[in-house]
Amino acid sequence: MDLQTILFMFLGGLGIFLFGIKYMGDGLQKVAGDRLRDLLDKFTTNPIMGVLAGLVVTILLQTSTGTTVLTIGLVNAGFMTLKQAIGVIMGANIGTTVTAFIIGIKISTYALPIIAVGTFLIFFFKNQKVNNYGQVVFGFGALFLGLNFMGDAMKPLREVQAFADLTVSMSDNPLLGVLIGTIFTVIVQSSSASIGLLQTLFSQGLMDLNAALPVLFGDNIGTTITAVLASLGASIAAKRAALTHVIFNLIGTAIVLILFRPFVVLISYIQEMLLLNPEMTIAFAHGIFNVSNTLIQLPFIAILALIVTKIIPGQDSAIEYKAQHLDERFIRESPSIALGQAQKEVLRMAELSEKGLEEVGKYMKTHEKKHGELVPQFEDAINNLDRKITDYLVQLASHSFTVDDSKLHQTLLNTVRDIERIGDHMENIMELVDNQITNKVRFSESAIADLDEMFDLTLSTLRQSIKALELHDIDEARSVLEKEDKIDKMERDLRKKHITRLNENRCTGSAGIIYVDIVSNLERVGDHAVNIAEVVIGED
Repeated sequence: MDLQTILFMFLGGLGIFLFGIKYMGDGLQKVAGDRLRDLLDKFTTNPIMGVLAGLVVTILLQTSTGTTVLTIGLVNAGFMTLKQAIGVIMGANIGTTVTAFIIGIKISTYALPIIAVGTFLIFFFKNQKVNNYGQVVFGFGALFLGLNFMGDAMKPLREVQAFADLTVSMSDNPLLGVLIGTIFTVIVQSSSASIGLLQTLFSQGLMDLNAALPVLFGDNIGTTITAVLASLGASIAAKRAALTHVIFNLIGTAIVLILFRPFVVLISYIQEMLLLNPEMTIAFAHGIFNVSNTLIQLPFIAILALIVTKIIPGQDSAIEYKAQHLDERFIRESPSIALGQAQKEVLRMAELSEKGLEEVGKYMKTHEKKHGELVPQFEDAINNLDRKITDYLVQLASHSFTVDDSKLHQTLLNTVRDIERIGDHMENIMELVDNQITNKVRFSESAIADLDEMFDLTLSTLRQSIKALELHDIDEARSVLEKEDKIDKMERDLRKKHITRLNENRCTGSAGIIYVDIVSNLERVGDHAVNIAEVVIGED
């Protein structure tokens, strides 16, 4: 086999393997639906539950990096503390070993039939759920097919003296193996791929256990680099979570290198006792390493959190997603108090929409990334509260109210819907600004001035409607209606000015489309602010 064939088979096999892992993970995620985020949210009340949640989510995602990134988002959103996140990250490290065990089953001979079954489920059924399972099966088969190609490409290495010398060096110097494993995982951005390759090399007798295990430890370190790269330029919470992942694996590797000889003896004993094949031997070594590392460091989560907080100091701007006032006990004991609690939560939701709109305005004016990144977080928080408050109010609907409470109940239901729509328009504007930045679209100075004026008026109108809702102030609510008339008139005027600029060649078509869409979204925010104000007036 010539060098070109070896390279093509290896790189092609690696590509198919990575595609299989990603495609299978995407399919599992579709099968699980939105339950992954809920799982991490609900079952991380203590470190042990966090470990279990991280393990399950990683098995479903087929990537510890994906779990870490999801966890970072939850920490950033206030769903999870750093201590809870550390437990999830530990669980993710255990969960990622499942792929190695799957490879150890040695069903690679059936890779093509498995792909055929997956293809049949995807193309011959119109049911989306069946298609999702087909995607899982197809990805599963592609994983083994890619591994077969990589294995075939590696076979000629047994005749290369330089590779034989390298494996001897790794046996004599474990740190070299750790370095090689780390570098390779960083390059391919997947510990599953690098460990799968290691299992193949070990099964073909190209390296012994003394050389293979240090590479395995390096693979664990290398997988943390993706999270580090993802956290660059991100929030303090994201950086702390990523650093935790690095420190956790570095400490584990340091411990196992100190006890390297006993660890090799243990794995050799397990291999002989359970009659494990070479691939499964590496899988067991990977599992034992990560489980032991977690058990050793689990009692020291608080210290680990303190260390990363000291290394990366500062206050982070976390948006509180969770409902703060909705206690279901009040529904049973005092529906009237429960209604008051729901009102407090609706006002908090409204404040989030106001802050989100402020961030959109800053992003529109400055194009600074930090403002743009906050907008989806506000939108997610608003959507989460929309679901929680609506469910809470629906539960309350089965109880009897006074006339006033009944009006308030209806007011809150209507208001929640309007605030959620404001969040949608807020995100629309952010995406339009993203489009403007990406395509290097420029607005004229007069267009920017007009847009700023309309934005300030819209934000002021929204603030006033929230104030009217909070204080039940009819005068404030009527003032909102007057401002909305100004917003409507301004929208018509800005459209006319845009057409004039277009006719005078002072504006491009692409700039005009983005500009008009932003104006339109601002006008709709004004409409929803008016809806809130009209509900207040209707209460009187």
